[in-house]
Amino acid sequence: MAVFDNIDRCDCNIIHEDTVKMVKDLLPKEEALFDLAELFKVFGDSTRVKILYALFQSEMCVCDIAALFGMTKSAISHQLRVLKQSKLVKFRRDGKVVYYSLDDEHVKNIFDQAFIHVSEK
Repeated sequence: MAVFDNIDRCDCNIIHEDTVKMVKDLLPKEEALFDLAELFKVFGDSTRVKILYALFQSEMCVCDIAALFGMTKSAISHQLRVLKQSKLVKFRRDGKVVYYSLDDEHVKNIFDQAFIHVSEK
């Protein structure tokens, strides 16, 4: 038996009751945590991440995004729909062309922080 087999096991019920109560009081509501988890799921797809990075640079239409990544317009439209439902991108019409852009600066801030984190050595 290895020395560290029991390292993750706690044999007591609670040690720091005041800390547990404080953290419990500070936790967001379950619905907010669920929404946050759903947002992170959206970021879990590399195609959506690439689309968001492209939109950091410029507003773009579906055709141009499809050409950029060598994908079908249908596949890009599907991913943009998910991003729009998650309030990560917005769109505007100019005649028959629909242009997509980041919904707001928060989206870029989330990515900037995440990129710093994954780039740490």
